[in-house]
Amino acid sequence: MPMALAKPYPRAMTIAGSDSSGGAGIQADLKTFAALGAYGTSVITAITAQNTFGVHQVMVVPPDMIEAQCAAVMSDIRIDAVKIGMLADTDSIRKVSKTLQRYHLPFTVLDPVMVATSGSALSIENTVQTLKQLLMPLADIVTPNLFELSTLTQKPIATTDQEMLEQGQILLDEGCQAVLVKGGHRNDSEEATDWLLEVDCEPVCFKSLRINTSHTHGTGCTLSAAIAALRPKHENLANTVAAAKSYVHGAIEVGQHWHLGHGYGPLAHFWRIKRD
Repeated sequence: MPMALAKPYPRAMTIAGSDSSGGAGIQADLKTFAALGAYGTSVITAITAQNTFGVHQVMVVPPDMIEAQCAAVMSDIRIDAVKIGMLADTDSIRKVSKTLQRYHLPFTVLDPVMVATSGSALSIENTVQTLKQLLMPLADIVTPNLFELSTLTQKPIATTDQEMLEQGQILLDEGCQAVLVKGGHRNDSEEATDWLLEVDCEPVCFKSLRINTSHTHGTGCTLSAAIAALRPKHENLANTVAAAKSYVHGAIEVGQHWHLGHGYGPLAHFWRIKRD
């Protein structure tokens, strides 16, 4: 007879768009949850027709259906952490904000998805102000890359650590509890640098060696999902981010050898599982 788990496993939810190529969005999030030992649930906010070259078409799920998916799961299953990704319009943002306030979830990660790795724009209309007003104050951590950070702060794209910190601080001053500024798009060093800023805490720097590969499709989705899956297992946010980054680095390192598609390939989400 299989041995029962000593403790209940974390239950995570992803609220995001569907990626038909399986490398990002809902698909990447669920793979990440599973790889890290969390039970994954999902709320699909949009359906995208995309492959490793980019996003070809987007169809937004009606906001009432987004709300219904959230309510159906949250009213039945205890959710320990939620990751929010692509929200294509202001009505969708309002519905998700209303849901978060109703169910008082323990931990929320907001990944402000605006541009895919391929460079394709994912937001259908200007959702920035609504996102900042309604969702950012409810999130425990926001995880923008440098392009998203620039959009959120209306500042030029950061090119130095100081600019990353200054722009991250702007989001803290506007009501965020914590911001993970991802510096992977900077190409001025052999190391990739991220900064974690939390209210009333000193910034924490994370550095990792760059992996020379274009197969990074879904990296941001995977990192934010990993933070959600791992937060119930760690005593503080900094340790959670460190563990999530270690997982993502391994997934990129193994995924660089894959030849899936002809564009920006995905990560190897199950890289820790030994295969014959």
